[in-house]
Amino acid sequence: MSPPPAPAVVNSEGMPSSFAPLAQQADPAVATVKARVERPGRLGRKRTVAEGLGTAFVYNSDGYLLTNNHVIEDATDIVVSFVDERELQASVIGRDKRTDVAVLKVEEKGLPALPLGDSDVIQVGDWVVAIGNPFGLSHTVSAGILSAKGRTRDDVKGLDPSGYFSFLQTDASINPGNSGGPLLNLRGEVVGINAAVRANANNIGFAIPINMVKQLLPMLLREGRIRRSAIGVVVDSLNAIEAARLKRPDRKGAWVKSVAAGGPADKAGVAPDDVILAFDGKLVSNPNELRWLVSIAGVNKPVSLRLGRHERVFDVRVTLGEQQEVPEEQEER
Repeated sequence: MSPPPAPAVVNSEGMPSSFAPLAQQADPAVATVKARVERPGRLGRKRTVAEGLGTAFVYNSDGYLLTNNHVIEDATDIVVSFVDERELQASVIGRDKRTDVAVLKVEEKGLPALPLGDSDVIQVGDWVVAIGNPFGLSHTVSAGILSAKGRTRDDVKGLDPSGYFSFLQTDASINPGNSGGPLLNLRGEVVGINAAVRANANNIGFAIPINMVKQLLPMLLREGRIRRSAIGVVVDSLNAIEAARLKRPDRKGAWVKSVAAGGPADKAGVAPDDVILAFDGKLVSNPNELRWLVSIAGVNKPVSLRLGRHERVFDVRVTLGEQQEVPEEQEER
């Protein structure tokens, strides 16, 4: 494994005076991705329908890279090129459309690799650095701060409506072609995968938190896809009127609107108008948190649910089922 990239040079006030050391050591691990999509043409001949351009980065020196699913989706040929002008054929090891994450593999070992950091620790206002290929301008480095955390599908338009998103927001310049590239902290650790921009704004970019990616990686490497678990409920946020009706002291948790007959939650005794307050020991403040925690917990895993039922609070045990691929508005958790 390569050593962690050097930190930016910091002056006496703790402000970075240069990002050059970080950029120089991180850049060799960043790759341009060229993804070609082919379709059968006349007389059975293949024809190139589209050629996409994005970014990836090596996170394991044995040839494993991370990028966005949308960079390589439907690609029949993927080539990654590095700053030293090496071009390598890449294959898809695993991908997940609903988090927009993909793992690529090249048949070369000893590659420079970027360490994965902790996106829970980074704070709004911290410096971040993005490296990528905006508009084909390869290995472009931009810097800014972390502008916000926890941005959802409602904040970033045009995403898969059934997706799972809790974006980091940054004002480091991100443009088309940056997708799949690393968002780095000042220690040179990856805290996010750059994924999206607000098209009608200046310097509003979004990155997938690396801690979310780390939770997906074992299954993507093992199975090539994410097999999601479910408890068999449809939930929503509590508004003030419903919270008062249900005698809840606050609006935290996920309000159960319906329970699938014969499903895991039904078998455990969960009922409509219950409020799920915790999942397997983790507090649930809103339905999006529950949705994510349930989905990655594991099919057939027994878990505990803490329920609020009017003025009572109690725990039940649930054995998770497998989530079916259905439209988001009908999706069960």
